[in-house]
Parts: sequence; C-alpha cells; structure tokens
Amino acid sequence: MPTINLRPWREELRAERQKNFVAMLIAVVVAAGVIFFLWQNQVASQTTYQKARNAYLKTSMKTLDKKIAEIQELKLKREKLLSRMKVIQDLQGTRPVIVRVFDQFVETLPDGLYYQNLTRKAANMQIKGVAESNNRISGLMRNFEGSDWFKSPNLKDVRAAKGGDGSNAFEMTVLQINPANEQNSEGAE
Repeated sequence: MPTINLRPWREELRAERQKNFVAMLIAVVVAAGVIFFLWQNQVASQTTYQKARNAYLKTSMKTLDKKIAEIQELKLKREKLLSRMKVIQDLQGTRPVIVRVFDQFVETLPDGLYYQNLTRKAANMQIKGVAESNNRISGLMRNFEGSDWFKSPNLKDVRAAKGGDGSNAFEMTVLQINPANEQNSEGAE
C-alpha cells in the first residue's frame, strides 16, 4: 500500500487561510478607519452647523432684546403721554368748576362776615374769616349745608378777633363737591 503524505497540502491550505484572514483583517481595519473618519467628519460638520445656528440665534436674540427694550420704552412714553392727556382733560373739564366754587363762596357769605384766607387741599377747603357774631358763623354753616357745591362744614375754632370791636375770628373746613358728579353717583345707585 502506498503511503500518501497529506501534510504539505494542509500546510498550504492553512497558509492560504491565514493570508485570507490577514487580508480580511486589514480590509476590516481599513473599512473601520474609513467609517470612523467619515463619522468624525459628519459629527464635526454637524457641530459646526449647530455652532453657526447658535451664533445666529444669539445675534437674533440680541436684536430682539433691543426691540423689546424699545417697545418697553415706547410703552412708558405712551403711559406718560396718556397720563398727561388725562391731567389736561381733567383741567379742561374742571376749568369752569373753580369759577362756580368762588361764585358759591360769594352766594353763601352772609352779611357781617368776611373771609381772610381760603386754602384748598384736594376737595377740602379751609376757611379763615371774621364775623360780627356767632350767629353769622352759624348762618354761613347753614348756607354751606344748603349749597349744591359744598357739604359737611366743620367749625374748628372761634375766638375773639383782635381789635376789640366784638367780632369773632373763626376757622372752619368744608368739603367741596361737584354737583354733576354727585348726581351721576346717585343715579348709578
């Protein structure tokens, strides 16, 4: 029987398989390197793109912040103008009221009494004057109560006036009202 030596054939097959394995391993390493390089470039380009978008958003936000500040400033100016307009309208509307108030002061003034000082704080009128008698002061208070332009007279002080002629100096407060406003508030009730 002849003997066949199969050893060299197996070693050749093993060497060829090892070459194929090394070639495949090199191909896989090269492919992995190429894939890693492409992935790294993709990530870098996306990062650059996102940074550009962020920079654009920051500049846009700065522009919008400036516009918002301008809008707030314009709103403040508008509010100031509206308040000025309201003050002017109130002054325009109350212009004839002061004339009526002084007219009512004259109409409510009884004989034998005169005013020395009139002071107004908001709707409160402080009156200082001199009267011939206490009855004249009482008459003044009744006249204020009966007036459409005044209410709630309050006598603070009565004393003998300087000069010794028997007259009395007095001090009182009275609330000044607007009859048109009073009628509107009563009609609303």
